[in-house]
Amino acid sequence: IDAFCCDVVQQESPERVAHIWNMTQAILRKASVAVEHCLLMLCFILLFTVPLLLFDVGVLHAYSTSVPTMIPALCVTCGILYVLLLAARISEQCTRVPALVNAISFGEGTEAARQQTVAYISSSAAGFYVYGMRLTTATVLKFMYVWIIVV
Repeated sequence: IDAFCCDVVQQESPERVAHIWNMTQAILRKASVAVEHCLLMLCFILLFTVPLLLFDVGVLHAYSTSVPTMIPALCVTCGILYVLLLAARISEQCTRVPALVNAISFGEGTEAARQQTVAYISSSAAGFYVYGMRLTTATVLKFMYVWIIVV
């Protein structure tokens, strides 16, 4: 998305911007499909890691031996949450692209084509998708809230 935004400033026509956006969106979708299984597995790891650690401490009363073993698991948990937030950030960046394209002047008589390009980018709903669901920061935060409540 950052490369697209840097490239769009140098373009002379809104039609070319729409074509580049179409290619960028296709790359995003292909990358999302390629890693969605891994993200799902990371979510399952996240779902089971902390409850099992809490079970170890709470039920088995392994206080003295559990602290050193909890540190790597908590680091993995924080890393997984960070990866999810980075993936959601891609979707958030995509929502800001229409404003950038709308602010660029492509010359005289290109206002209508620019508005069509902005409408195309807005309606494309590009972003990072996991099994057809757009991954946003709000989605990740909701997942974290539910996960905390369950734990």
